[in-house]
Amino acid sequence: MRQIVLDTETTGLSAENGDRIIEIGCVELMGRKLTGNNKHFYLNPERDSHEDALKVHGISNEFLRDKPKFAAIADELLDYLQGAEIIIHNAPFDVSFLNKELELIGKPPIKDCVARVTDSLMMAKEMFPGKRNSLDALCDRLDVDNSGRTLHGALLDAELLADVYINLTRGQNSLVMDLGGSTQEGGSMPAIDLSTFDLPLLLANEQEVKDHEKLLGDIDKASKGKTVWRTVAAIPA
Repeated sequence: MRQIVLDTETTGLSAENGDRIIEIGCVELMGRKLTGNNKHFYLNPERDSHEDALKVHGISNEFLRDKPKFAAIADELLDYLQGAEIIIHNAPFDVSFLNKELELIGKPPIKDCVARVTDSLMMAKEMFPGKRNSLDALCDRLDVDNSGRTLHGALLDAELLADVYINLTRGQNSLVMDLGGSTQEGGSMPAIDLSTFDLPLLLANEQEVKDHEKLLGDIDKASKGKTVWRTVAAIPA
C-alpha cells in the first residue's frame, strides 16, 4: 500500500473558529522507501495568520496573497491521496483542518478518499510512555537529523516525519528479504523467503515471564491504564 506522510501549516489552532490551511506537504513511501513523488502547496487562506502562528511557521500574510485557494488544488490533492494510508503526527489536528476545507467546497471528508489515517503521535506515546513525543523530540531520540528545522514547514516536517516513522516501525517488515545488488556474474540475486525456514520455538522460562509481566505493568502505570493489552483483557469474551 502507498503511504503518504502529510503535514499542514495553518493560520491558527481552530478550524471550527475559522482558521485555515496555508501550506500542505506530502511525502510518498512505497515499501518503506521514499519515492520522491511528493506534493507541496502554499495556499491563500483568505485571512491573516495569528501572531503566535506566524512565530511558528514564519510564512507571512503577504507571501500568501497570490497563492491558490484550497478549492483550486483540492482535486489534485485528493487524486494524489486516493487509496493511500496517510501518516500524520497528531492526526486529529490536521484532519480537522482538511475536513473543514473540504466541507467549505462541498466535498466529503478525507476518510472517504484514503485507506486509513495513522497517527504517529499515538504510536510514539505507546512506544515511549511518559516521554516528550514532539517531532523534534523524536528526531533526537531516533537519530533523525533535524538541524535544518528552525521554523515549522509542512514539506520539511513531512520529510522528517517519514524518517521518524520508518525508525518507529523498524522490525515490521515482511518475512521476505530482498538482498538487492547483483551476483558476480551480473545477474540479479533472488529474494530469500524466510517463511520457508523451520525456526525453533523458544518458550520463556518462569523468571522471564515474571519480568515481562512487570515491564507491562510499569508501562501500563506510566500510561495511566490506557495500554491496549489491559483494555482488551478487560473486555468480556
